Order: sequence, then C-alpha cells, then structure tokens
Amino acid sequence: MWKAGFKWMYLILGTVIGAGYASGRELWQFFGFESGLAIILFTFFFIICCYVIMKISYEEKSEHFSPVLERLVGAKLSYVYDLLIVMYLFTTTVVMIAGGGATLQGLTVPYWIGILIFCFLLVLLFFWDVKGILSLNSVLIPILLLGLGYVLFHFHTEHVHIWTFNWKEQYNWPAAFTFTSLNILSIVAVLSAIGKEIKDLNEAKIASVGSGLILGAVSYLYNETLTQFADKISGFEIPLFAILDESPFIMFLAMSIVLWMAIYTTAAAGVFGLATRFKNYFKIPLWQMASVLIILMVPFTKFGFATLVSILYPLYALINLYLVVTILLFPITNRYKWD
Repeated sequence: MWKAGFKWMYLILGTVIGAGYASGRELWQFFGFESGLAIILFTFFFIICCYVIMKISYEEKSEHFSPVLERLVGAKLSYVYDLLIVMYLFTTTVVMIAGGGATLQGLTVPYWIGILIFCFLLVLLFFWDVKGILSLNSVLIPILLLGLGYVLFHFHTEHVHIWTFNWKEQYNWPAAFTFTSLNILSIVAVLSAIGKEIKDLNEAKIASVGSGLILGAVSYLYNETLTQFADKISGFEIPLFAILDESPFIMFLAMSIVLWMAIYTTAAAGVFGLATRFKNYFKIPLWQMASVLIILMVPFTKFGFATLVSILYPLYALINLYLVVTILLFPITNRYKWD
C-alpha cells in the first residue's frame, strides 16, 4: 500500500513540477507578494482534487481520461473538456520541450540541438511503456526535490530573511483557485490513465496527501525566496537562475541538471496522457504514438519558453476554473454515492 502510494505520489509530482514550476516562472506568475494564504489554500485544493480524480479512476478502472471527465462534468460537456485536455497537454508539452532546449542552452548547447536531444530521450522512455515513466519518476523526483530544497535552504542560511505572515495582507488569495486550475488538466489526464493499476483507495490517500503537502511546502519556500529577487527576476528568462546568479558554477550546473530533469518528467507525463488517449484509435505501440506526437510538437517550440508560459498558463488557468470547482464539490454533489 505505502509503496504503491509513493509510486503514484511521484507520478503526480513529476506531472506538476515541470518547466514552469521548477524554474520559478509559474510560481512568480501566479503568486509573489502577499500569497502565503493562497499557497495554503492551494495545498488543500490540490489534495482534494487528486483524491477525487483517483477515486473516480479507481471506480471506473479507466485507462484514459474520457470516462473520468464524463463522471465529473457529464457526457455532453466531457467532449468539450476532452478536446481541451488534448490541446492543453499538447501545448504545455511544447512548453516543456522548449524549456528543455532553453536549459541546455544555458550550458552552451545550441537551442535546437538541445531540443533534439530532449525529444530523443522522451521517445526512448516509452519503449518501456507505463513502467518506464513510473520508474523514471521514482528515481528522478526525490533527486529533484532534494536539489531544489538544498538551493532554497542554502539561500536562506546565507541571507538574513525575516519570515512574516500577516493575515491582513493576503490579498492574492484568489490565486489559489487559478493555480490549482492551471495544473488540473494534466492531473486528470495522467491519473485517469492509471485507474486499472490502483489496487486500493488507501494508495490514493497516501499519494494525494503526500503530493499536496510536498507541493505546498516547496511552493511556499520557493515563493518566499523569489520575493527577495523581485527587482532582478525580469532580467532572467528562468527565475531560478536569479537565485543562482552569485553561486559557484558547480551549483549552477547541478541545478541546471535538476531543472532539466523536472522538465523531462513533466514532458513525459504530457506525452503519456496524450499517447494513452490515442493509441487505441491507431492500434500502435505506445512508443510509436509518442514519437508521432513529439514530431508534431517540435515546430511550435520556436516561440520560446518564457513567451509560451506567460501566454498559455494564465489562459488555461481561467478556462479550467469550472472543472476545479466541479471536482471540489463532487463529494458534496454526489454525497449519496460517495462512500
């Protein structure tokens, strides 16, 4: 039970902690100053949403997101969100691929060469089907969290910062809804694909609570750190590099690798969600479906990482608000069916 719960927890974290999150761009876009309450609310919303989605997936024994969407929003509206999830996963995976190229560019690798390397490794992962992505997350996510945690704690031990939390100055609390809605489509897509693999609802509880608490704690610490660099962030495409600006090169190199891993795990989750949705239509192996999707994505990476994040993320966050509210209210609206 615990082993399986942690396996799903790493899958959830690998889905969320991608190019936008690990680089700090996504957090700065939605949070920033006066956002402590927003991050606390996000933590609770995220836990509830993950558990509701996993419970429905478990009950439906789903292999992709269509049956789960139908339970959540009804048959007619599920077609709309089906299309929306496909568009979301496609465009946000483009963001991940662009982020992978931008990260390697920081290590003097040409942008397009970095993208080709990134895409090759993505295709390679799917030769091992679902086991490949689960094994990848079980190894990379702990390394990623330790690396990110070390940099953030190291900064706060080297710099004097007074931690304050004023309940009267939490005007950005509505960001909890938009930040949850930003991540909800990828969570629905990925968790719906593992419904047949979940053996017990206790696995869902462990994964939901564990991933929510970890994301909440890291988000709070990361956001507090970024507020110390508010004047400098505009000069960096990747805000994390503002924190590392005066660090030794070895730390910059290590965090570039960690960032690249974060981007890779989320890109893999996005391709996984799309490939599981379409592979039955085309009757081809998962790695071939993944290859076709990645080839279609590459031309769109020319728009650049920061541009894609600044335009697409707020847009999807607003569109998904209805789905978030539906998931949060699902245990209440279905109270007679909810065990």
